[in-house]
Amino acid sequence: MSWEVIAGHRERLMGLVRRRLPNTQDAEDCVQEAMLRTAACGDLDRERIGPFLTSVALRLCADNHREQERSRRLLPHTADVRTPETPDEGVCDRDFGRWLLRQVYLLRGRERQVVLARAHGISTLEFARIHQISVKAAEGAFTRGRARLRLICARAMDGVVA
Repeated sequence: MSWEVIAGHRERLMGLVRRRLPNTQDAEDCVQEAMLRTAACGDLDRERIGPFLTSVALRLCADNHREQERSRRLLPHTADVRTPETPDEGVCDRDFGRWLLRQVYLLRGRERQVVLARAHGISTLEFARIHQISVKAAEGAFTRGRARLRLICARAMDGVVA
């Protein structure tokens, strides 16, 4: 397929897509993607290029709207991970992390192993498989370890407040 023939439809497609997408860059990306997909169809009849481009561009606009709606719906469910507002908070966060890690090393054997594994991104299912134990045993050890850490933190905070 000749790129010149496909590129001849660019302005018409931009007008079509700009009416559907508010962002100019999204519209440009949509038109470029439609043109590339058309160029990839080597056996397309020359008279069908215009309708094919229109169809592909409109479908890409619909995909764009779906993705934006999905992002809008999921945004409230994402974790609120903020950077520390002051350098002091960052230092305190790192210090607390070091302290908490020292407390993890005080946990019992299996509890310590599974908490450290989870901290490294290993699921309890994978941990159970690696250590040849039941998933229930791995989940129980993780739950107990986490509960002990919460208790340690609560006691430490009570000491700070007093």
